Amino acid sequence: MKRQKRDRLERAQSRGYQAGILGRPKDICPYQSLDARSHWLGGWRKAMEDRVVMA
Repeated sequence: MKRQKRDRLERAQSRGYQAGILGRPKDICPYQSLDARSHWLGGWRKAMEDRVVMA
């Protein structure tokens, strides 16, 4: 996999994580492509798990 593509997916996951930590709904995912969307949602889900642990 090319580095540029991997960076984009890592950024999508990071942004999804940040949205989840802030308590935003998963419906606000800004990505349309399946790969980026799945990474964003993966980050969002991880953040939701982390919020439960922190609470």
